[in-house]
Amino acid sequence: MAPVLGRVVIYTGKIDEMAEFYSRHFGFSIVRSETDRIVELKPRVAGLTILLHPAASKQREGQVLVKLVFDVEDVDAFCTSARAGGLDFGKVHHVEGYAFANAKDPSKNSIQVSSRAFARS
Repeated sequence: MAPVLGRVVIYTGKIDEMAEFYSRHFGFSIVRSETDRIVELKPRVAGLTILLHPAASKQREGQVLVKLVFDVEDVDAFCTSARAGGLDFGKVHHVEGYAFANAKDPSKNSIQVSSRAFARS
């Protein structure tokens, strides 16, 4: 099965303002967890989920702070297969019931494969 683009990560220093903005203006539902610093903005009908991620101190807002996240059930297997095809992902991180790994596209944009969409709630 081919990966499905499921989420977009936006790095920001204004998590609460961004969540409220997308909720109010575009109808996203805000999903927060006390154990996760990422805030999920889920579409109420259909579409991509936006993940709001705290920006690092050296990241400047409004400049290439978006990462495409592709949903895969088995991150380790996908990364092994991708490596065979010439795409090298970094370390696979296993956190709170899901895994993810990062890479860059040919233009140096950040991309990620993640099993977060398949994690048990």
